[in-house]
Amino acid sequence: MCAQVNLDTTRQTGTHAIVGSSGAGRKRRSPGEKREALVGYLFLSPAFFLFIVFIGGPVIASIVISFYKWDILTAPTFAGLANYAKLFTDKAFLQSLLNTFIFTFWSMVLHIGLGLLLALAVNRAMPAPLKYFLRTAYFFPMLMSWASVALMWKFALDPSFGFINYYFELLGIQPPNWLLSPQWAMPTIIFVDLWRTLGFTFIILLAGLQGVPAHLHEAARIDGAGTFQRFWHVIVPLLSPTIFFTSIMTFIGAFQVFEPMYIMTQGGPGNATRSIVQLIFESGFRSFQMGYSSTIALVVFVVIMMVTLIQMRAGRYWVNYD
Repeated sequence: MCAQVNLDTTRQTGTHAIVGSSGAGRKRRSPGEKREALVGYLFLSPAFFLFIVFIGGPVIASIVISFYKWDILTAPTFAGLANYAKLFTDKAFLQSLLNTFIFTFWSMVLHIGLGLLLALAVNRAMPAPLKYFLRTAYFFPMLMSWASVALMWKFALDPSFGFINYYFELLGIQPPNWLLSPQWAMPTIIFVDLWRTLGFTFIILLAGLQGVPAHLHEAARIDGAGTFQRFWHVIVPLLSPTIFFTSIMTFIGAFQVFEPMYIMTQGGPGNATRSIVQLIFESGFRSFQMGYSSTIALVVFVVIMMVTLIQMRAGRYWVNYD
């Protein structure tokens, strides 16, 4: 009898202990903590609202519209997967997608390669006024709008009165028709884009170089490492997070290129320079095929997301965060 009573008491005591401990784990927030959390949510609400209005909402609307045929003026009609099927037979879409990949590839190669060379050159020991002047000169084109840059280079490359062709002819060289030649139009657009946007890559890489500790250079030099060895075994590993960030940003920006093609060549000659974003604009706001335009926009979104995920996955094997 006594043993049964003691057992029941022990069970009740243990139960109360468990309930008490679990209640202690679920600590109630004080009024001050609740007010602090509310203030935090209020500060976040404008950004969340803007995200819903300008990003989340349009993405959802684009997904829905891609299943319809809609010319804005009349009521939309359900089309199922017809817009997606059209992608595989539309030569303009396939050519624009190829043009965009070509532009993006060379943009990444040239931006990272030349940007790193310029950053290495400016990071060397030189008078402070000269270093400040070079940084400003390289970055200055980024302060100009794309419209002004595109128009400036369009006039400079004009075969009739452009000064570039004039100086080529003074040297006895017959210049090509830069913007009307199928062979030269895309390289010319790539050069103009490089001229305007290289300063951003240069500044980012220069900031990364300035974060490399000087004592590591000295230690490698004392150990007998040459210039290339110091660059490959000291600078590149420590600069890899900056290069990784630059490669992602360059790809995202280059794959959405629109202004230089639209202003300088209107996508020509033929479809030689038409970008995928220009095709979205023309399909939606010239041909009024809003459903098909939304479908192409989703393709752009998926490509950027997939390539970015691949870059982040590959970055685990070569980016050094130590």
